[in-house]
Amino acid sequence: MTLAEHFAALDALLFSTRQYWQCTAFDFDDLPWPELANLLWALDDQQVSELDADQQALYRYFTDEIEHIEKLAELCELPAISAARNEFPFWISNGIKGRKFEQLQDFVAAISQQPLNQPVLEWCAGKGHLGRMLAFNGAPRVHSIELQQYLCDQGQHSAKQQQLAMQFTQADVLTDDTDGFFESQQHAVALHACGRLHQTFMQQASKAKTQQISFSPCCYHLFTDNAYQAMSEPAMQSQLALTHRDLKLALQETVTAPSRVDKVRKTEVEWRLGFDALRKSLTGEMHYVSVPSVNKAIFSDSFSSFCLWAAEKKSLYLPEGIDYNKFLEIGKKRKRVTERVELVRHVFRRAIEVWLVLDRALYLQQQGYQVTVSTFCEKQLTPRNILIQANY
Repeated sequence: MTLAEHFAALDALLFSTRQYWQCTAFDFDDLPWPELANLLWALDDQQVSELDADQQALYRYFTDEIEHIEKLAELCELPAISAARNEFPFWISNGIKGRKFEQLQDFVAAISQQPLNQPVLEWCAGKGHLGRMLAFNGAPRVHSIELQQYLCDQGQHSAKQQQLAMQFTQADVLTDDTDGFFESQQHAVALHACGRLHQTFMQQASKAKTQQISFSPCCYHLFTDNAYQAMSEPAMQSQLALTHRDLKLALQETVTAPSRVDKVRKTEVEWRLGFDALRKSLTGEMHYVSVPSVNKAIFSDSFSSFCLWAAEKKSLYLPEGIDYNKFLEIGKKRKRVTERVELVRHVFRRAIEVWLVLDRALYLQQQGYQVTVSTFCEKQLTPRNILIQANY
């Protein structure tokens, strides 16, 4: 399939199945799909967690109940770049945690299949770890752009120590004039630039007709309008109307969290849903209302303390004599519903991400680029493992 054919097939499938993924799990006290109830309640909570951690198993579990799941799984499969990792000296990896360093190694290996003979522009560079590896691998020079001055300073210090041809520039890429950073004879790279950061990168690079573009997108909703603004003509013509909620769904495949973190997360969901039940009982309002994010330490306190904090945030008076245990039990029951609603939504999480990636690839194609979409590393290193490469 061409990129346009791939997008059209995925777009049609997502539109026909939107009742399963375009919803908010916290809105439901009961499962919204009666036809899936037996299948979902046949799973105990441990099985829900295990299934949620295995995307292929998730497709198989629902394949007889949700139409076209097999086709969905096929459309989410992307070619994998299998490239040997380069060896780097220990001083290159200093300060880079293990899994992050492996991601960088695989990204560098994937984009180095063509000779690194162009100057490199590194976008949203942080300390310039990626740029340093590319400079070490033979890039003639690297220009690293980063928002935070202290990271620029640290990166420049490391590059000087290691005698690497790098220059750092502090810039807010969403507000500053960055046109001058892009050149035609250049390789522009970005690893996990979020939302409008990578969209701006694409637009600026294609405007300059930058010869090579390589990037892995992340956090598609950040710094963007709540209503998704399509980039390519096919996506602009789509009937899907995506919001931040839908874009966040694309990010909900994660590497397994430590058990302590997972336990806190489960407590947080129970308490938020329990408080929501309490709020509904006092106000008569039946829709879910979120409360702000909070330091996770609050979830090692008591449920009643959390309710008092949440009530203050929502300007809600809590009378004396509330049976907090009753509402906590409601929260626990609703969490079991929420987890099963989320399980169904998660069938489509990779599909949403691939749809968004294809929108970006088609945009670059419209600008005159030859574009490929592939994966550059295993999901165990990062689920955000999609690489878009464009050559002018």
